[in-house]
Amino acid sequence: MDDQANPAGRRTWAGLGAGTTAGPGQVDAGVAPAAGGGTAGNGRGVVPARYQPPLPLERLILRESPAEEAVPLDVVFVGGGPAGLAGAIALARLVQAENAAGGLREIGIGVLEKSAGLGEHCLSGAVVNPAPFRTLFPELRVEELPFRQPVERERVYFLTRNRAVRVPTPPTMRNHGNYIASVCEVVRWLGERAEQLGVNVFTGFPAAALLVEGERVVGVRTAPAGLDRSGRPGSGYTAPTDVSARVTALAEGTRGLLAQAYFEWQGVGSENPQLYALGVKEVWETKRPVDAVVHTLGWPLAADTFGGSFFYPLEPNVLALGLVVGLDYRAASLDVHVLLQRMKLHPLFRRTLEGGEMVEWGAKTIPEGGYWSLPARRHGHGIVVLGDSAGFVDVPSLKGIHYAMESGILAARAIFHALKRNDVSAHALAEYDHLVADSVIARDLWKRRNLRLAFRSGLYLGGLKAALMTATASAFPGGRIAMESDAWLPRRAGPEEPFLPDGKLTFRKLDAVFRSGNATRDDIPSHLLVGGDVPAELAEFYTHLCPAGVYERQGERLVVNPPNCIDCKATDVLGPRWTPREGGSGPRYRRM
Repeated sequence: MDDQANPAGRRTWAGLGAGTTAGPGQVDAGVAPAAGGGTAGNGRGVVPARYQPPLPLERLILRESPAEEAVPLDVVFVGGGPAGLAGAIALARLVQAENAAGGLREIGIGVLEKSAGLGEHCLSGAVVNPAPFRTLFPELRVEELPFRQPVERERVYFLTRNRAVRVPTPPTMRNHGNYIASVCEVVRWLGERAEQLGVNVFTGFPAAALLVEGERVVGVRTAPAGLDRSGRPGSGYTAPTDVSARVTALAEGTRGLLAQAYFEWQGVGSENPQLYALGVKEVWETKRPVDAVVHTLGWPLAADTFGGSFFYPLEPNVLALGLVVGLDYRAASLDVHVLLQRMKLHPLFRRTLEGGEMVEWGAKTIPEGGYWSLPARRHGHGIVVLGDSAGFVDVPSLKGIHYAMESGILAARAIFHALKRNDVSAHALAEYDHLVADSVIARDLWKRRNLRLAFRSGLYLGGLKAALMTATASAFPGGRIAMESDAWLPRRAGPEEPFLPDGKLTFRKLDAVFRSGNATRDDIPSHLLVGGDVPAELAEFYTHLCPAGVYERQGERLVVNPPNCIDCKATDVLGPRWTPREGGSGPRYRRM
């Protein structure tokens, strides 16, 4: 990536010049002393936002009409996850019913998914509320839905280093009537139903830019494939594809790049900035079963760090476990992957995992800001924004999948009515926001609007505040709790406890990335935009922040390993920007 590609005019990569130690697939980004504006070296810590490159809007918002050879669709859903597929299915069913009565013409509906196969970039706990499945598939029995098993038992523990104390399950975390599932399997199942309804599902096509005419979004342009490390066409080069659409529905998941670009371009803000967490997850085949859904809080997290773990049975001898940590932590040396490895040594987990095999690993960020972080609007001329990209996750109940699907269903209704009126203006698509405001999404997020925010006060005081909020249906404390974004919180250097994985129960990052099925070419151009003048303290922070070993500090150099990236978006929140790369890159999850 050269300087011309960086809109801030900052040096992003020094290249592979003399003296570099970067290996195959690595880029040497350099490490510099703290520059003006940062706080490194003054005892308060380094502020990541001061070194984060701006969004490259000139690459993401293209004031161009779709090319003549563009793929013509009426509606394109960008992202083949629960939100995009639920929206496509709901819209196809509405059109089908209307056409049976002699109404609408045939409507072209498409889904663009960046992974090589549906579900390969999807990761969640997951305990699923089945409500949107019943809306979409009222004719199916629950046994025919893509779930593993119902939640019959659940337990919550407070952990110390060597003990697990069972505590009452908070009301928001009770899962009676919900089902354990693999979101990968759910998405593949939804994709099959979408294709049966005539939806065009295009896998391996990352949307890299919005095409706009004036204020109206008229489609998307996909990322090219087959570029060499310098960004020039190589063998197997495939040019970008334009997809024209009357309505573009952004369902990109957490930190959707085009959603970020659209909101910034349009000046759409929120009352609080969005907050995020990073979850690292493993799937194990074990010799001992787990008989309940288990959640924990406390160790291995410090009292000033928000987060917790989960332990879910998928089959009698297959289970999922993970650790989720809010990205508003202050310790620069905190490493979520390492904390998960340590956690497995606790007796609560070790007695189940020993003798088993870790068969899959992955990581993903989660929007945690809740009601006050929702964008002021999620629609515009020819566009709507769905699911995690809009922040529809309720952290107190640990739920997001059914809100994502519900948002897709509501968007489908608004899009359908707009198409019937032959009016896809912002005024017509505003129905989507009205439907969301009257839905379970807004009601649930409003009821628990300050619970996550309370924990900026730490585990104990935050827990007391959260209990009062729950008891008063969030009447306490009344108004909004104002927040800074995660990236503006200073990160302080501190002691780091050494950790040596054993390769059986605990694993290095590179070994874990191998278990993600990462299929990225070693000679792919870097898709990560690194700010210039990265101070040493921040370079060290990046190495701990990234769960996949993308960033390494080697002496006075920050070395970037782009092929390791599993698209978790953690550094997109706090550091280097993520941008789309060629289709099929990244992880290939199967049971996440």
